[in-house]
Amino acid sequence: MTAAGFRSFMPRALALARAAAQAGEVPIGAVVVKDNAVIAEAHNAPRDRHDPTAHAEILAIRRAAEILKDERLAGCELWVTLEPCAMCAGAIAHARIARLYYAAADPKGGAVEHGARVFDQPQCLHRPEVYTGIGEAEAAQLLKDFFRERR
Repeated sequence: MTAAGFRSFMPRALALARAAAQAGEVPIGAVVVKDNAVIAEAHNAPRDRHDPTAHAEILAIRRAAEILKDERLAGCELWVTLEPCAMCAGAIAHARIARLYYAAADPKGGAVEHGARVFDQPQCLHRPEVYTGIGEAEAAQLLKDFFRERR
């Protein structure tokens, strides 16, 4: 923890992203935190689960909701290695995540600062605080390396 009381959970999300890459999944990791403790975590698993919705954010949110026995994750933070897509941003809003931290921007598929900008839409029911760039270089390199190996 820093002097300001801020603790980053991005190193854990990055470790999960590396595990995803080793499993042949796009390297994205997500961690749900409440009261400065990890509640749930996941990495991308659409190929393994044969489920196009098995993004790291969705899996971590589902686990956190089960553990907390509440579909509303008020007071929770989500730490993720890549800017969430529209599906994941929608889930973050519906779960009422308080703060979203993401490492790398995704100009092609992201929906927070790019594309649909889900949280900026008047129809969005909840807007989390959003913080970007924490661990950005490592997250971006994981993605570049992963896709370079597959081309």
